[in-house]
Amino acid sequence: MKIISVYGSAKVRPGDADYELAVAVGQKLADAGYTVMTGGYYGAMEAISKGAHSAGGHVIGVITDQIGKRYNLEPNAYVKEVINYAELRDRLQYMVHKADGYVAMPGGVGTLHEIAETWELMRIGGTKTRPFVCYGPLWETVIHALQGSPYLGEGYEGMITIAHSPDEVIEGLQL
Repeated sequence: MKIISVYGSAKVRPGDADYELAVAVGQKLADAGYTVMTGGYYGAMEAISKGAHSAGGHVIGVITDQIGKRYNLEPNAYVKEVINYAELRDRLQYMVHKADGYVAMPGGVGTLHEIAETWELMRIGGTKTRPFVCYGPLWETVIHALQGSPYLGEGYEGMITIAHSPDEVIEGLQL
């Protein structure tokens, strides 16, 4: 079964539009036969996990002592398989290298870091190029601004697809 790493904000809460959107994306991923892998905690990670779980999907949570112990967090209730790393960087490396594709939901600096690291590793050959979908107008603005800047150089174009609906996420992963 193919694994999709999903990045997103820990700040969204049940009832928020972005949380409910992530639940819908999680459901669509599981319905399409994907295993979902998230950072395992709350916010979009929980919402994706909840959606996938509700559709009968397998949910992997990749947690880290650097966050879990610092903030006294446990994996969300929908995670069925827990993988733990001491350091945040090792957690992200695992999520990049073990996935068959990536989805970035709305988020902040942490999500931006995950997007940038994944994108750069694919560009330099540090990991295989895989489908990568970024969701919504925030990432559309950021990705297009970067691609249009003089600072990226060659090799970044065409690696990220922008989605505006859960169905478009699934379409983007099937490139």
